[in-house]
Amino acid sequence: RAVQMAYETRKHFPTQKIWITNEIIHNPTVNQTLRDMEIGFIPVRDDGEKDFSVVANDNVVVLPAFGASVQEMQLLSNKGVNIVDTTCPWVSKVWNTVEKHKKTEYTSIIHGKYAHEETVATASFAGTYLIIKDMKEAEYACDYLLGGKLNGKSGSKEDFLKKFSKAISRGFDPDKHLDFVGMANQTTMLKGDTEMIGKLFETSLMSKFGPQSAAEHFMAFNTICDATQERQDAMFELVEKPLDMMLVVGGYNSSNTSHLQEIAEERKHNSFWVDSADRIDVDKNEIQHLLHYGELVTTKGWLKPGPIRVGVTS
Repeated sequence: RAVQMAYETRKHFPTQKIWITNEIIHNPTVNQTLRDMEIGFIPVRDDGEKDFSVVANDNVVVLPAFGASVQEMQLLSNKGVNIVDTTCPWVSKVWNTVEKHKKTEYTSIIHGKYAHEETVATASFAGTYLIIKDMKEAEYACDYLLGGKLNGKSGSKEDFLKKFSKAISRGFDPDKHLDFVGMANQTTMLKGDTEMIGKLFETSLMSKFGPQSAAEHFMAFNTICDATQERQDAMFELVEKPLDMMLVVGGYNSSNTSHLQEIAEERKHNSFWVDSADRIDVDKNEIQHLLHYGELVTTKGWLKPGPIRVGVTS
């Protein structure tokens, strides 16, 4: 949907300068196609902030599937530019969720990666928030909530604030902002992980305040995208088949694709994650591929002789 809307934007505005605030989706081929259509990407300054000074009032700006932050949308609105919003409806659903948390003075526990574009945008809609990447971080936060009675691995308040310095809202106080929480997530995270993190916070709050107060202190909500869930479910089915190897195709900065590769690696499959056919050297029988935790490696002799069963997903 987002890609088609971006293509149609060029058709609808054939002569105007068009910008996009970020990659439309995490697919290098699609993003290169947009560049070939002379759709510009907002440049990023040395300090990591986007330079919107390049955008003129008569330009067109496309918001990607991951959305844009409140601050970015306000800036573009003030410029008076034409905005084409391709934000995924599921992302918008998450925004509505964290806004509900804000209105009821609940802390949003966002299961995601704090630097991911979607999570950055979601956090901008939230009031008080804590971004949790994985179960290990959730256990640390819940151990602090319970005064060290979960596993004793949390530290002082200063330790907490240092550990989550890039993943908390301004003025976050773990001594009071963990008592009333609501769940949300980056829509491409593994559903099972989100559910486990949510359940841990719920049971921790139940331990602290009693089962009779559980509903008062914890607000659950499923914000995993349907398309993401379908791919994850299909991958779980695929890894149960007797395969000789797997090929996972998708952008190296794609959270969704990284989880598909993670599923394959956890099931001990010989799995190769590539972002394009250029990663495969047929003559040398070599493949350059990414492991789910981010290491780029080259494997020689990856394609064995004779008939093999290959699972492919993207």
